[in-house]
Amino acid sequence: MESLHDFTKGKILGPLLKFAYPVFLALFLQAMYGAVDLLVVGKFATTADVSGVATGSQIMQSLTFVLTSFSIGITILLGQKIGEGKSELGGKVIGTGVALFAIIAAVCTIVFVAFTPEISALMQAPEEAFSQTVSYVRICSAGTIFIIAFNLLGSIFRGMGDSKMPLITVAIACVVNIFGDLLLVAVFKMGADGAAYATVLAQAVSVVLSLIIISRRAMPFAFSRADIRIDKDIALQLFKLGAPVALQELLVSLSFLVIFAIVNSLGLTQSAGVGVAEKICGFLMLVASAYMQSLSAFVAQNIGAKRSDRAKLALKYGILTSLAAGAVMGYLSFFHGEALAGIFSNDQVVIRMASDYLKAYSIDCILTAFLFCFCGYYSGCGRTTFTMVQGIAGAFLVRIPFSYFMSRIQGISLFYIGLATPASTVIQIALCLIYFVYTEKKAKKTEMAEA
Repeated sequence: MESLHDFTKGKILGPLLKFAYPVFLALFLQAMYGAVDLLVVGKFATTADVSGVATGSQIMQSLTFVLTSFSIGITILLGQKIGEGKSELGGKVIGTGVALFAIIAAVCTIVFVAFTPEISALMQAPEEAFSQTVSYVRICSAGTIFIIAFNLLGSIFRGMGDSKMPLITVAIACVVNIFGDLLLVAVFKMGADGAAYATVLAQAVSVVLSLIIISRRAMPFAFSRADIRIDKDIALQLFKLGAPVALQELLVSLSFLVIFAIVNSLGLTQSAGVGVAEKICGFLMLVASAYMQSLSAFVAQNIGAKRSDRAKLALKYGILTSLAAGAVMGYLSFFHGEALAGIFSNDQVVIRMASDYLKAYSIDCILTAFLFCFCGYYSGCGRTTFTMVQGIAGAFLVRIPFSYFMSRIQGISLFYIGLATPASTVIQIALCLIYFVYTEKKAKKTEMAEA
């Protein structure tokens, strides 16, 4: 049977935009889903609760990003099998993925619930917000199984060329989370705890309803409970494709956590300010992030069908369109940061801190149009090891040393600490361009040798 979207034929820009749009909406709702916690807490709770949710959500977001990155292996492998005309193997790919992620869910739940205080201490959570941070992380960690199922469902359907189903799942979660936050935080005054309970409830409801919807849909290949087992060959392929990306995301996330810990050590208002700014940054990067996910699926099918020309054109269109959006987001971030931060907090000092940090991110809004598209392209090509290397290089050679050095300067503003991110992105883009030229020359030599 055919995939829901065959990207190996016909026009490129139109189908790419059509596929990326639901991905963008899903990411928007997911960003909204994460931002609602901070927004409601910022309006109806204390600055300590804001700091606790900001630090706690940063920890949980890092876990989510790592798991999502690993699940890209499923997206890529499914796309490649469909592009190769071997969609009958789709059931085994999904079954192996489900079995692997069930094990990962069990391990993550035990580790994060058991060591929440130690993790919060490593994050330098301010003393005034330490208990709120611990409580938020522990409650969310107990629902790790839903976080994993939530992201696994999205990766499976993107691999089949369906970007609408992930949109439905995140829309369900977003609506439930909004009502949960308003009820538990605004009405029952539960602060950070209420935000955490609303998050877990939203993911649980979303997963259950999504499974009900999926059970009533026809799949483009055979899949049954018997497929839910670890197939050694497929598992190795999933690890080969997903592990480098996940490792990269883990180390990159750790670098951001280090920066967050550095800022936390500066004080409660700085912690809350960066927490607010990071939530806004999630929205600023949406278009580039949508292309990164969409290109991985689009390119994977064309590489499977041996249409590298189409894959490179998709990369070009992705960069040009996301660059236009990045310029707009950069303008908003630099000139209207206080207005954006005011949505999440009533504290004028926190708003000023967030705005200062956002000015640095305005530069990154433009740069990520290049970096994220390259990452999606290389992931779709199956070159996830390079994606890992460039990500690690940017994080540990630039981002962490830069931010630490800036934080040691007396009276330094958050703008200069925030510059660590665009500085890292510049190095990563340079590595991507060098690798692109290298692979193109290598491919031409191979063609000439075979001619």
